Amino acid sequence: MCGIIGAVAERDVVPILIEGLKRLEYRGYDSAGIAVLEKRDGLKRLRAQGKVSELELLMGSGSISGQVGIAHTRWATHGKPSEKNSHPHVCRKTIAIVHNGIIENHEALRTKQIAKGFEFTSETDTEVVVHQIYEYFEKSNDLLAAVQQTVQDLEGAYALGVICKSEPQRLIAARRGSPLVIGVGIGEYFIASDVAALLPVTQRFIFLEEGDIAELTRECLTIFDEHGKVVERPINESEMRADATSKGKYRHYMLKEIFEQPRALAETLEGRMTSQTVLDSAFGLNAAEIFDQIQGVHIIACGTSYHAGLIARYWLESIAGVPCSVEVASEFRYRNPVVRNNSLIISISQSGETADTLAALQEAKKRGFGYSLAICNVPESSLVRESDLSLMTRAGPEIGVASTKAFTTQLAALMLTVIVLGRRNGVSEQAEAKLVKQLYTLPAKAERALELNSAVEVWSESFADKHHALFLGRGAQYPVAMEGALKLKEISYIHAEAYPAGELKHGPLALVDSDMPVIAVAPNDELLEKLKSNLQEVSARGGELFVFADEASGMKESENVHVLHVDSTEEAIAPIIYSIPLQLLSYHAAILKGTDVDQPRNLAKSVTVE
Repeated sequence: MCGIIGAVAERDVVPILIEGLKRLEYRGYDSAGIAVLEKRDGLKRLRAQGKVSELELLMGSGSISGQVGIAHTRWATHGKPSEKNSHPHVCRKTIAIVHNGIIENHEALRTKQIAKGFEFTSETDTEVVVHQIYEYFEKSNDLLAAVQQTVQDLEGAYALGVICKSEPQRLIAARRGSPLVIGVGIGEYFIASDVAALLPVTQRFIFLEEGDIAELTRECLTIFDEHGKVVERPINESEMRADATSKGKYRHYMLKEIFEQPRALAETLEGRMTSQTVLDSAFGLNAAEIFDQIQGVHIIACGTSYHAGLIARYWLESIAGVPCSVEVASEFRYRNPVVRNNSLIISISQSGETADTLAALQEAKKRGFGYSLAICNVPESSLVRESDLSLMTRAGPEIGVASTKAFTTQLAALMLTVIVLGRRNGVSEQAEAKLVKQLYTLPAKAERALELNSAVEVWSESFADKHHALFLGRGAQYPVAMEGALKLKEISYIHAEAYPAGELKHGPLALVDSDMPVIAVAPNDELLEKLKSNLQEVSARGGELFVFADEASGMKESENVHVLHVDSTEEAIAPIIYSIPLQLLSYHAAILKGTDVDQPRNLAKSVTVE
């Protein structure tokens, strides 16, 4: 699964499909394919392992054309990267489909289909879908009816684009658990897994809802809900334009990327969960077998990714009951770490090319640390190629040097990992379902955290003439404080440090005065009362406090205590949400300092040297 695009038009749709695939490349993929309905030759399909450019070479000049077609970039889940496993999948030269998501009951369907004489040419779960559609189509001779019947047989997540040689003016789309949008043109319609893929041809979009099935022809669009009733879905005018990597309405890339986090979090989670559970297969081939053997986790990372790892350690030990070590990658390779049997090495990197992290992973493999999992934003990267398993964050292009949406999506990916490991270590079905439900709320909660932007901008005025700052947190919020301090120093050049709030009296309290702002994160968790006592120590010494507190925390403003209330958030996912206002604070402080926000001095986006 990865990227879908489809079109039905009076013009040749092949250039539109290829351009759409290129615009989906940021999501990561290992192969690409296209299928169109040609007037002369009927259904024609081309697939290639590797880049979209490889598919273009295979196509040649004008070798394939048509007015109805579908295309796909695939990231391997079921079946290794190969041409035969690439989408679109075709049944008996009649029906072709593209699919995002995971069909959980594919093995049962495959067994029944083999008994009925269907031949399988791939290792994918998707192929059972095209066979099922074909079987129903043979009986009804109606593609829409065949798709409507097929989805009743599917368990799991799917977004589908379906075409049929016998119905050359028709494109069927369906979704459940995986996003799919319809682009509205003039006398033409499009489908895609991402708005960005269609920006060159339209700014008007319809977002299909859960269970929707759509019938697209050049003349009309009809949408059916999950009960088969014809429904109207609103047309939305996208604010995005064809140049998706531009700053758009934002002053800086960093601010744009901060505000992209709700969408990025939704992308990270898409197709990887049902309503009750996290899917093992989202992590790649043999994930279930590997996870079954894991008895401990060792995380290696640098910078912001290291802070994500520190938060994951709290989760792994408190939620999953799995022992975890976290290490700065540049230190790991130069000491003699004790090898633990059946360990999972998790390497975290936005670019996947961070030299220290790569070297640390290679050293861990030499020492026999066991299996490896890469959490990364770039699927073609060295880190992913070096690892047994991988989970793409799907944050999209991150231009700003100071990582924002890459960090929060790393945390979302890590929580998915915590859940699949916890399931094997005593986490009940009920507890897993509760965590999954919390993850589904992340995009909306991130939206509400962004509503603090104006208030945080006002706060930042207190930092305009400051040279030092102290960040405090307890429990899993301590690494959040570390990340907040890193962001402030990265782009505003204010010297900032973070401490566990309980450590104040062991040294940092000596620095507190009216010229040292102290920033604290205060979710409503079991450590809240202890944190309040720590903050009293600051207030009593004339320090100025800036507290991001849960609405239910009971914290109130006073003469030198400023409080901004964050939407009430469950303890497990609170570190992700509380990171967002800290990003906003660092951004606005940097604006007032007059620094280069997107390209701070001395720093690079991807550190490929030691």
